[in-house]
Amino acid sequence: MNAPMPTTIEAILRQHADTNPHDIWLTSPETDTQYTWLDSLQRARDIACHVQGAGILPGESIAIAAPNGVAACFAFLGVAFGGFRATPLNLVAGKNALQFVLEHSKSKLILCADDCRELILDVVAKLESPPRIISMDTNDTPRWAKHRIVPVDPVRLASPDTNSIALLMYTSGTTGVPKGVLLSHGNLIAAGQNVKDAHKLVRADTALCVLPIYHINGLSVTVMGTLVSQSQLVMPRRFSASKFWDLMHTCDCSWFSGVPTQYAYLLNDDRTPALNKKRLRFARSASAPLSPTVQKKFESRFGIPIIETMGLTETGAQILSNPLPPATRKIGSPGIAFGNEVAIWDTEKNRLPANVEGEIMIRGDNVMQGYLDRPEETKKTLTSDGWLHTGDLGHIDEDGYIFVTGRIKELIIKGGENIAPREIDEALMAHDSVLEAAAFPVSCDDYGQRVEACVTLKSGTCETSESLRQFCVVQIGAFKTPDKIHFMDELPKGPSGKVQRLKLVEILT
Repeated sequence: MNAPMPTTIEAILRQHADTNPHDIWLTSPETDTQYTWLDSLQRARDIACHVQGAGILPGESIAIAAPNGVAACFAFLGVAFGGFRATPLNLVAGKNALQFVLEHSKSKLILCADDCRELILDVVAKLESPPRIISMDTNDTPRWAKHRIVPVDPVRLASPDTNSIALLMYTSGTTGVPKGVLLSHGNLIAAGQNVKDAHKLVRADTALCVLPIYHINGLSVTVMGTLVSQSQLVMPRRFSASKFWDLMHTCDCSWFSGVPTQYAYLLNDDRTPALNKKRLRFARSASAPLSPTVQKKFESRFGIPIIETMGLTETGAQILSNPLPPATRKIGSPGIAFGNEVAIWDTEKNRLPANVEGEIMIRGDNVMQGYLDRPEETKKTLTSDGWLHTGDLGHIDEDGYIFVTGRIKELIIKGGENIAPREIDEALMAHDSVLEAAAFPVSCDDYGQRVEACVTLKSGTCETSESLRQFCVVQIGAFKTPDKIHFMDELPKGPSGKVQRLKLVEILT
């Protein structure tokens, strides 16, 4: 008889270390190092003891600046283990966003991998009360002795409960100001359970993580999914299309989770990989709509089913998934609800019947506790009886499959990364020659969506699209910089004077 699922990350690690101490959980392919459940428990507990020894109180935020790897994994587990709020820093968000997150989260420490040190030093130099930076070997744990931090005795370590906040993860909003999503231990365990149930994960499975775990997809799906299912996790430092299949084969992986961009890259690689199709059960796609063309080409070429899914930061990632074969997968749909209730509502909060468009609503144990210090935003997003407004339009068919038809909000989702149009607007408008600017999404097979923008120049000025693009690169980084910048005499506006972004797409196509 299976033991009941523990209600905290601390308890899960203890249970796995008690029952299967020498089974492997985490593999670092760059160093050929593997960590058992007992290793993982000891490392997480050691980090928690040192954080408490540094004077941090349970419930306070600890920022984590690290690329994928051993340091990032154990930093997250250790912070959550001790009842602190793990606050992963999005390393491609730009310095302004990082400064905001550190200030808003009131982070007391930053566990900083060596690779990120220069970036983090630049960011904290502009803060009035900078957090203390604790250096970490990217392939190991923090260097506590260097910083003269003495750990508390493990018996004095605070223990979180299911409602304790384990993760504070920031997500972009339509205002351009990141919102801090509060996810409890219970939320994250429910999220991992949803992944386990939808994909029928068992202890014999091995996942390859090629998405950054400072995003909810990488963290909840592969880290929490393997944690809950007591299966293995292989975590390379970065995604490489040229090395991907060799890594899958060498590490004997049975599944992976990717975003549409990565599937496009894999299709563009002409080499014929060695595949163990008896072992490799499925690929998983999320974070942005997957092009049906890309899905069909990938499955035809590699013979691996792609399971399209859908999730949000506010729900600890996955809310919908297509079932595994031989059950029905509907191309163009992110699937049915696993571990959640899903409904389609009209603007009057009435539940709509099949095939009628409305807002996609979700309720479940994985749904967030709210936004940090944003009571009004929380109230607008969460109903009193636990339903979450996703901000997505869609309909449900007679079989319970959801089809997403649009977005209520104006987020741009490029390669799984949320980009707030206003952030791009403001970067363009910081240029002396720009009078007005509006960024918008354009459908793209490679990224799901790409960024474009329209600008109106001030009278008497003259700029090229490339000069404005280079200006944006400096302001917000290359990833968020528009691929194309169009010039207009006037941007279309509604009665209130607000720029109508969606009309820009109609005008230009």
